[in-house]
Amino acid sequence: MTVCSAPGKVYLFGEHAVVYGEPAVPCAIERRATVAVEPRDDDRIRVEARDLSLNGFTVEYAGSTGERPDVDVPTPLVEAAVGYVDEAVAQARDALDAPEKGFDITVESDIPLGAGLGSSAAVVVAGIDAATRACGEPLDDRELADRAYRAEHEVQEGQASRADTFCSAMGGAVRVEGDDCDPIDTPSLPLVVGFDGGAGDTGELVAGVRELREEYGFAADTVRTIGDLVREGEALLADADPDEPASADLLAELGGLMDFNHGLLEALGVSSRSLDAMVWAARTAEAHGAKLTGAGGGGCIVALDPTEETETALKFTPGCEDAFRAELAEEGVRVEAP
Repeated sequence: MTVCSAPGKVYLFGEHAVVYGEPAVPCAIERRATVAVEPRDDDRIRVEARDLSLNGFTVEYAGSTGERPDVDVPTPLVEAAVGYVDEAVAQARDALDAPEKGFDITVESDIPLGAGLGSSAAVVVAGIDAATRACGEPLDDRELADRAYRAEHEVQEGQASRADTFCSAMGGAVRVEGDDCDPIDTPSLPLVVGFDGGAGDTGELVAGVRELREEYGFAADTVRTIGDLVREGEALLADADPDEPASADLLAELGGLMDFNHGLLEALGVSSRSLDAMVWAARTAEAHGAKLTGAGGGGCIVALDPTEETETALKFTPGCEDAFRAELAEEGVRVEAP
């Protein structure tokens, strides 16, 4: 059995706008999805997902997820979770030139599902890597990131960006603008994450922004402004020493941009009462800045604070289910076993 893991991520800046070719800067964090794969002698796929719902689930099917049996968990959850695994299998089969290859797959994750921390990207990246390695044909990181993007693009009906999957595959901080993806050097950043226990509907939220952008010129301007803001943040990071912790001045400037970015995302309608409450709790605790991360609608915020104040404040904020410090994952996808 081959076991691989891949990290989740937070966005410093740029979610939603990245879908329209604007730049974004996500950072990989040490919360991981782990996928174990064992090749089979037939064409069947067996998926055991232990952490993608409250009770987990197991399904077995042949050909595609459309042929799977009914299982005792909500249908949308199965379709979302198994859909990503199904497309990861399709990409692995294509890379192996083995369209009928079967696999036993076990998924474990400590990344909240649908919360803006890149859980699906981490599962897809780790799954493709484990499946191709299990068959003796590992991919290089950039091909792996590209195939993982194609899988997400299929599941999300053409509305995915390369940001999540590239970040998960490469680790560290990355810059994504359209098809242009590269790792970037950053100083150590004191990231704190708050989680409201919920999840937004990524497809619905992305579609909502698309409708606004197409109907109103000022919404399109807002998307472009997010891109300009990202470029300001990039310039600040480029001038910093990556071998030193971020200075107070740098954190203040980055935090100000994060606050501005959250306001723009609010204007696009992708925040929520719980996300706003956590953002304001972080700011009241004197975090340098705070914003939602990911698609929004529920899920997580990210703040910059080297002290314990923001984490403590979030833990006492109504609607916040969990708060934790997020270490930058310098390593992207990796082999855990054998």
